[in-house]
Amino acid sequence: MKTLPDLLPKGSKLVIIGCNPSPVSARIGCYYAGRGNQFWSLLHESGLVPEPLRPLDSVRVTEFGIGLTDLVKRPSKSSSDVSTREFAAGRKLLHRKLKRIGPSVLVFNGKVVYEQFTGTRCQYGLQKERLYGASVYVLPSTSRRSARASYKQKLRHFRGVHKLLQFKLTDVPENRKLKPPVKRSKAHKICR
Repeated sequence: MKTLPDLLPKGSKLVIIGCNPSPVSARIGCYYAGRGNQFWSLLHESGLVPEPLRPLDSVRVTEFGIGLTDLVKRPSKSSSDVSTREFAAGRKLLHRKLKRIGPSVLVFNGKVVYEQFTGTRCQYGLQKERLYGASVYVLPSTSRRSARASYKQKLRHFRGVHKLLQFKLTDVPENRKLKPPVKRSKAHKICR
């Protein structure tokens, strides 16, 4: 079975997890290559990557600290074609991969992906729970088969991921300005 390779370099700051590859994506070896998939335009327009990319540029996302993978590696036309057994096997494999990488932000491309991975229901947006120490964001699916959200709504969520990532990158200890230690008076020490 031909499928997509993981694009998960260690140290990726952001990992985007899809459900499973479309037959078109698997055949040409590029993520989000299905006709009408809005992933690449949303990625650029949100500011997550500084230049327009196409499916043929999939591997280039790693240049920007972004990793790509899928919960299930078997291609199908729809997530409804994926069996419970395949989701269970995918959870185990993805767990090991994410634990090894340690990204700052995990993004699930669609509620189905998050719910199948965690076994819990969700809403779109930033989740309260962290996974592997990472903040978690659930996007509306970028697939054309999932037309529940408009392009404008999807873009708002992609921009939310961009803002979250910018915050995570500026809120690391080496980027914070440290305050000099406060000198304590002898009176302070006695009162303690």
